[in-house]
Amino acid sequence: MPEQAADQPETNKPSQSTPPMESEEITKGEGRDSGNGFRQELESARQKAEDNWQLFLRTKAELENLRKRTQRDVENAHKYGLERMASELLAVRDSMELGLNTTQEGVDLAGLKEGFTLTLKMLTQLMQKFGITEINPENEKFDPMLHQAITLQESDKLDPNTVISVLQKGYRLQDRLLRPALVTVAKAPNKSAG
Repeated sequence: MPEQAADQPETNKPSQSTPPMESEEITKGEGRDSGNGFRQELESARQKAEDNWQLFLRTKAELENLRKRTQRDVENAHKYGLERMASELLAVRDSMELGLNTTQEGVDLAGLKEGFTLTLKMLTQLMQKFGITEINPENEKFDPMLHQAITLQESDKLDPNTVISVLQKGYRLQDRLLRPALVTVAKAPNKSAG
């Protein structure tokens, strides 16, 4: 019997090995097909990765070019930003030189005054053209953001914190303060002095 037991496993082996052989052939066949599928998928993934890499490199180069162009534009804006204003200022300078040359020939106060008035008008127009506005706050409420108080003066005619007089006008460039107006501000009269 022990021999039969030894024989039995042998007889069982062929009966068990036959169906797995068929399944092995099926698996191997599927393995070939799936191996080709995997290779195709891998090749497709590699191609997509290469395409994405090339896209990344092109985008990186475009961004670098854009950065350089923007930097150059900013440098030019700083360098030549005042070019229009400077060329407009030349007309004002020419007018002032012309006025000075006339005074050397002979003093004509009326002509000199007219020349300076025209020059001031040209300068005012130029400043308005470039967004520079005057701050002349006489008889207005004192604003520490736009005015600089030089002195306080008692006044019973004006409310306290009202600008009595402007010693030097202030100027704004668009919404930015270039220079505050230097002013004298009213304060309440001292009642103990009466």
